[in-house]
Amino acid sequence: MKALIADPCGGYTQLRADAPVHRVVGPDGLPVWLVTRYPDVRQALADPRLALDKAHAAPGNYRGFALPPALDANLLNMDPPDHTRIRRLVVQAFTPRRISALRGPIERVAEQLLDTVAPLGRADLLAAYAAPLPITVICDLLGVPEDDRHDFRAWTDTLITPDPSRPEQARAAVKAMLGFFTGLIDRKRTEPGDDLLSDLIAVRDEQDRLSEDELTSLAFLILFAGYENTVHLIANAVLALLTHPEQLAALRDEPELIAGAVEEFARFDGPAPLAIRRFPREDVTIGDVTVPAGETVLLALASANWDPEQFTDPDRLDLRRRESGHLALGHGIHYCLGAPLARMETAVALTVLLRRFPDLALDVPAEQLRHRPTLRARGLLELPVRY
Repeated sequence: MKALIADPCGGYTQLRADAPVHRVVGPDGLPVWLVTRYPDVRQALADPRLALDKAHAAPGNYRGFALPPALDANLLNMDPPDHTRIRRLVVQAFTPRRISALRGPIERVAEQLLDTVAPLGRADLLAAYAAPLPITVICDLLGVPEDDRHDFRAWTDTLITPDPSRPEQARAAVKAMLGFFTGLIDRKRTEPGDDLLSDLIAVRDEQDRLSEDELTSLAFLILFAGYENTVHLIANAVLALLTHPEQLAALRDEPELIAGAVEEFARFDGPAPLAIRRFPREDVTIGDVTVPAGETVLLALASANWDPEQFTDPDRLDLRRRESGHLALGHGIHYCLGAPLARMETAVALTVLLRRFPDLALDVPAEQLRHRPTLRARGLLELPVRY
């Protein structure tokens, strides 16, 4: 699996050619089944026999990171009917009308962030722009006060890329995040506002449609996923443009390409190489391989998005690509809840950036850039640019 971090395109190309499903050692050191071809991944994403609930894992088969119940009772660990009930409560926050209403505020935040770095002539665009933009947006949506936002990136970085030699760091991050969300919910109960978290608290307290753990876990997931995935989608898109000058020129010449371009960025170098793990409720045949019940299945979204049987020249960035159906944001009932917001944030971030900095370029050779040493997220550690 380490080879897939260093050379994901080459690694998945070989795996797809060899077999549709592979028995490999997963990120937690235990054997997993890795599904690599587009039709199998797409079908498995929507297969109700593949559960997300860890209760379906066979004993000793799964050793994921242990979260306390107040953070673990979230949509990434749930199947219907609980998944259906909770998703229905929050989906109204991500309707097209609500997302459209956020465009103006997102544009203003993007402009302000670039105002800060414009006089410098160079910056780490990840730290100065790609990271603070999504955290500002999602915190505004939830109603997180500005003074409470400064530690969040450090906590999420620790959880996404934990240091195995220092497990106490991850435990401390979890404890801090639990305390943060518990305290925030308590304050919102006393002083509700015009925000999503206050609405969810009302659903919990007045309608009894959420348990307390479900409420806390849902707030955690919205903030965590809404921040982390969008950071990497924006930064990876900028890197893709700066290493494909003909595509950068095309987008500058035709800004109306941006909507399709965001889809291509997600396909080409999406933020999540793997879907959240699944556990078969019964023996399931994927491709020509029978996966026993209770064993861990990983669906390689990145591999599916580079499958030449689905996409012409998949290793080529093409902002005018006509093929659709990438799986970067999932498929089926677990399709990314915040996908419309992530798309719009990325489109705005790129549009404002390219308008403000017409001579934007990498400040180091591309081969010197480093990615996070994890399969949980496809993201850069830094993105030095000049302008």
